[in-house]
Amino acid sequence: MAVDLLGGDEAPAVVVDGALRAMRTDPDLQLLLVGPMEAAGALLDALDPADRGRVTVRPADAAVDMADDLTAARADTTIRAAVAAVRSGQADALVSAGSTGATVTAAALGFGRWPEVRRPALVAALPAVAGTVVLLDVGGSLEPSAATLAQHAVLGAAYAAVAHGLAAPRVGLLSVGTEPGKGDRARRLTDPVLSAAELPGDARYVGLVEGYDICLGARADVVVTDGFTGNVLLKAVEGAYAMAGGAPPGKAAPRAAALLGVAGTVVVCHGAARTDDIASGIALAAQLWRQDAVERVAALLAENRNLCMTDIEVRTS
Repeated sequence: MAVDLLGGDEAPAVVVDGALRAMRTDPDLQLLLVGPMEAAGALLDALDPADRGRVTVRPADAAVDMADDLTAARADTTIRAAVAAVRSGQADALVSAGSTGATVTAAALGFGRWPEVRRPALVAALPAVAGTVVLLDVGGSLEPSAATLAQHAVLGAAYAAVAHGLAAPRVGLLSVGTEPGKGDRARRLTDPVLSAAELPGDARYVGLVEGYDICLGARADVVVTDGFTGNVLLKAVEGAYAMAGGAPPGKAAPRAAALLGVAGTVVVCHGAARTDDIASGIALAAQLWRQDAVERVAALLAENRNLCMTDIEVRTS
């Protein structure tokens, strides 16, 4: 796993601590640390000598600041170096808590996007009363459009089937009511299109859903929204868990999101990530790689290409 040592508000200290925790939890994990040598050295010094062979370092000293323009991902930064490491085969997946926009941009430029995917999506798994709910987009694409919502419904259905093993996942579109015609223009355009579409993984569209359906999990296994709303909702849910003393019993709050739509395994953590969040993100990346999840999702979409991409074109006029 390529880990961006300079990604996040509290980097590199929190990233080092999280990487160390992930290694101690997973004895088969190997890390490529991308960042300053002194930060990588702090992790190596904390490891038992027998485990130091599980860590390699790729020096890089520049970070993308959260306020930087997205094109800063093209500079010689840790995120670009991490993408290059995965592309060259030095690492199998990438984990960063740095600028989401810069990470998505660097991954799209470095790995390439899947055919016909215009806007990659970040997908998070939320613990609900009735099970896990897959929520997307949670920040990959902030501009809402009907075409993007429809395409992300396809991505979410395939991801739920592959990564979470859900048979015939139920897909809902987040809105302000469940009756047809509710919501903004993008939702009103997308709803009838998804109602008529055939989705991958034997998924079925269940119509419009509301915010509480995400926490209950009884109506939908996959909930689709735009990246702006999804990111706000995700953080609100996490805050509610914190106020309540944690997620439902036996379940964990989401601490990282997977990027769908690019030809590589990428996991993005919150910029305000703490030690547990970084460790959780690394564990998620390792899990996705071991499942061959990204390739399997892409293959599922390719198998259903005519159904999933051509038939869900949204008429906006």
